[in-house]
Formats: sequence, structure tokens, C-alpha cells
Amino acid sequence: MEKKKKYVKGALAFIFLMGIVSLFSDMTHEGARSILGEYLNLTGATAATIGFVSGLGELLGYGLRIVSGRIADRTKHYWTLVIIGYTVQVLAIPALALVPENGWILACGLVIMERVGKAIKKPAKNTLVSFASSEIGQGKGFAYQEFLDQLGAFLGPVILFIIGYVKKADKLMSTYRICFLILGIPALITISLVLISKYKYPHPEMFEKVEISDDKFTMRKSFIFYMIAISLFAFGFLDFTLITLHAAKTNAFPKESLSLLYALAMAVDAFAALFFGWMFDKIGLRALMISTLISSLFSPLIFLSDNKIFILAGIVVWGIGMGAQESIMKAAVSRIIPRNTRSTGFGIFETGFGIFWFLGSWCMGALYDINVIVMVGISVVVQLSAIIFYWIANRTN
Repeated sequence: MEKKKKYVKGALAFIFLMGIVSLFSDMTHEGARSILGEYLNLTGATAATIGFVSGLGELLGYGLRIVSGRIADRTKHYWTLVIIGYTVQVLAIPALALVPENGWILACGLVIMERVGKAIKKPAKNTLVSFASSEIGQGKGFAYQEFLDQLGAFLGPVILFIIGYVKKADKLMSTYRICFLILGIPALITISLVLISKYKYPHPEMFEKVEISDDKFTMRKSFIFYMIAISLFAFGFLDFTLITLHAAKTNAFPKESLSLLYALAMAVDAFAALFFGWMFDKIGLRALMISTLISSLFSPLIFLSDNKIFILAGIVVWGIGMGAQESIMKAAVSRIIPRNTRSTGFGIFETGFGIFWFLGSWCMGALYDINVIVMVGISVVVQLSAIIFYWIANRTN
């Protein structure tokens, strides 16, 4: 019993330490994301270009995970991939401060670089967290991670809002450059904490009991239907850069307050992750069906009105969908895929998600310039269709 308690405490300590790493990482890149749509627009990018780059970034950010996940499973060098990935990801943000006027190509390149860094580390990091989460419940383990993750995602935009408020008399472009430079501070803290985490917990796999399992990855029926569901969800779930672009164009909010809208979404995300993570441990994939039903309302609330109340309500609903995505979806993969091939499973899951998020973001970005009503209709219908396949996956062994 004492040994069990020791393992549980150790697992919780590891999860929270990695959560603090995520806090500072998200403070960096999610802080930047809160102003990225308008920043790219200032550098000369069109709405279609922003949609394309956002989608391409997610495509690479998710698509390359099938490669990094496979490498992690073959080599078991989880920490190496985590350290390299975090370093590339967070250092791309302060580099945005160096982009010249009309330098949208360079800015877009750095946005993509940040996503590639995330691709390198994500399957390995998720696998390490899944080892520790096996001691306390996969839903709760990933929910705690997501809560701390999104606390950083909340603080980042708030810091940028304060900077924007103080510098509001200055040119917007120069203010954004100062923002990116200041985000270099949590970026360096992130890298330092990752190195400390590796030193303190060099072998997190010790938290999960060894199971007898074939080293060869197999596509289970439940995983196939689950992949179809998350792909549909991803296609209809728009990137926040398009939301900030729309909020700026409607003039519903002052431009210097755009980062606060993202902070709101991240705060909702954090608490939604805790709630739906707890719910997942109780009722499984049905929790994801409920969250998807709720999140499908975000696009009509945001894009069919320039009313502040409706837009804010839509952002809250978007945050609920994001919170469930970042906690329950990963917890479900941990349940479906055996330990020995879990990084590969995470890689396949996130690659499928990324491909369809890319296609959806590109399609929605183009439709935003042509017909917003059609864009909203597709977003809602596709997300609701995902619920059917979650139900099938839940009933398939």
C-alpha cells in the first residue's frame, strides 16, 4: 500500500512538473497566437493566406507526429525528442520580432517552424504523461496537464494585452514586435524546466505497470472509427486566427483587446478540460460526444453576427471544444493503444487530426472571403457528424 501511494505521489508530481513546462510554453506560443491573425495581416497576408498558413502549420504540426511518434517508439528516446521539440517551438516566437515590414513570407515561415517544433515533441511528451496518468486515471492525468497548459495560454494573451494598453500610442507593428521579444522570457524558462524535468525523472515509464504486448502496431476497429470522428471534428473546428481576424474586421472589440478574447477562450479551455477529463474517467467517449455537441455552436455565434455578446458566447463555446480536444482525445488514445506502441498511436491520431484541420482551415479561410453562411453551415454539420462515429467507436471492441 505504501509503495502504491509513493508511485501515485510520484506520478502526480511528474504530471504537475510537465504541466508547469506546458504553462510557460503556452504562455509563449499561445500568447503569440492571440495576435497572430492581425499581425500576419499587417505584414501583408490576406485572409485566404492566413487560413492556408494556419492550416499548413497545423498540417505539419500534426502530420509530422506520425514520424516523430514512430521514432519515439523505436528508439525510446522520449526525452531527446521532447527537448529538441520544445527548443525549436518556443524560440520561433521571439524571432517574429525580427520580421520586417511586408515580410509576411518570413512571418509565415516562423509560424510553420513553431508548429514543426511542436510536432517533434508532442507524441513523446504525451507518451511520458500517459505513463504517469495510468496511476491516477487517464482522463484526470491529461486534464491536469491541460489545466496548467491553458493557465499559461491565458496568462500569455493577458500579458500582451497589458503591453498593448501601455504602448497603445505607438505604431501597432512596433507594439507587436515588443510583445514577441518579451515572450522570449517564458521561452527560455520553458527550455530550462524541460532540462530539469529530464534530470529529475529520467525514466517516467516506471509509473506504468509493464504489460505483455506485441511491439507491432495494429489498427483496431475502435481506433479506425475514432480516427474518422476526430478527423470530422478537426475539419469543422476553425483555428482561432480566423476568429481574431473576424473580430478585428467587425470592429466589435478594440484591436488592442484581441489578445483578451484568446485569453478568455484559454480560461474556458482550462476548466472545461478538468470537467470533461473527470467525466471521461466516468463515462468514456460519451463525454466527447457531449463536448462536440456544445462546440458545434461556436461558428454561428461568432461569424453570423457582429454583436459582442454573441461573439463572446461563441468564444466560450470554442474554448469548451478545445479543452475537450486537448484532454479527452489524448486520454482516449491512451486507453485504445497499448503502451509499447503508444507514441505511434499518438502520432497517427494527431496526423489525421492535423490533415483535416489543415483542409478545414484552408477551406473555411477561403469561404470566409466568399460566403460566410456556407462556411458556418459546413462547420456545424461536419462537427455534428463526428458524434455518430464517436458513438460507433465507443460500441466497437
